[in-house]
Amino acid sequence: MIRLKTALALLPLLCSAPLWATTFVYVSNAESGTVSRYQLSEANGSLQWRGDTPAGKKIMPLAASPDGKRLYGALRSPPYSIISWRVSGPHGDLQKLAVTPVAASFPWITTDRSGRYLLAASYDSDIVTSNRIDDKGVVTPQVTGEVKTGPHAHSVITDVSNHSLYVGNLGADRVLQYAFADNGAITPLGTGFVQGEKNSGARHSVISPDNRFLYNLAEMSGTITQFRRAADGSLTELKTWPNAVAKKYNLQHGEQRPAGYSDPTPRIWAADIKITPDGQFIYVTERTSGTVSGYRVDKQSGELTLIGSWPVEKQPRSIAIDAQGKWLIVSGEKSAVIGSYAIDPASGELKRVAEAPAGKGANWVTLITQ
Repeated sequence: MIRLKTALALLPLLCSAPLWATTFVYVSNAESGTVSRYQLSEANGSLQWRGDTPAGKKIMPLAASPDGKRLYGALRSPPYSIISWRVSGPHGDLQKLAVTPVAASFPWITTDRSGRYLLAASYDSDIVTSNRIDDKGVVTPQVTGEVKTGPHAHSVITDVSNHSLYVGNLGADRVLQYAFADNGAITPLGTGFVQGEKNSGARHSVISPDNRFLYNLAEMSGTITQFRRAADGSLTELKTWPNAVAKKYNLQHGEQRPAGYSDPTPRIWAADIKITPDGQFIYVTERTSGTVSGYRVDKQSGELTLIGSWPVEKQPRSIAIDAQGKWLIVSGEKSAVIGSYAIDPASGELKRVAEAPAGKGANWVTLITQ
């Protein structure tokens, strides 16, 4: 009887979602015009290729709905559009629901935390927009908010409360700050921005899970800047950390890279930044050196301590971390494979554990756990 009671007590734990969850990895292949699908093993980090979904020329940024039932992709070749897919089946198959025309080429898309709006930043058109997502999870043409950002908006994220938006404004070296309303409207917050170092190129940002700090990665200087968030969402700069690999690889200061850019000089070319779900570690990519660098985050001050840098796939554009904070997935725009890396839970060090074939121009990495 005791054994039976023990077994019954353990049954809810054995059937709980975290133990039986499946994580799918989606990678957009800009040159192949496809989205590759993989299944990630939470046990050993291996990647099982599950197929390619046709998407369209220059498919680049991807975003998942908060419930993991939808995937969105932006086509950066005319006519510009957003594809809405349903995630279905045991292998994470993508069923196209709609193709929605949009007014600009977007190098970054995401959903707000409610899943009711698609947020997008346009490098070429210098705008950030919000489009309504309907009850079926389809991005609609209805624009609920649009703001002019200044030159080269490169990312847009929400804070944890979903009431503030932050934009990496690469051409103006600024992080823009906006209030985000429940109806999808976007309005300037406070001064509207915090100014960064000249020619640094503010690019991608992450928010700490406790909503206290924002960290921005600059593309051309490769620096990481920490900001404190006030109660109203406004930012105050606290500290900046230099690029971790510039000296080792003899990288010069970066430059903006318009179409047709050509320069044999090795230059800093930072791309992506991600934080683990527990807020303990931050990782950034540098494309010229083909590396990922990791940092430990101090629990109280939020300050960073460099852990190390590791060679990864060639020209790493995007990284993603699974919901358990165990695995980091890397795509390389000039790599024939994507890589899976184990995150040491104590030190934060990375160890390459697996790879899987990718399409040409492997770009954005998005993970969905169901």
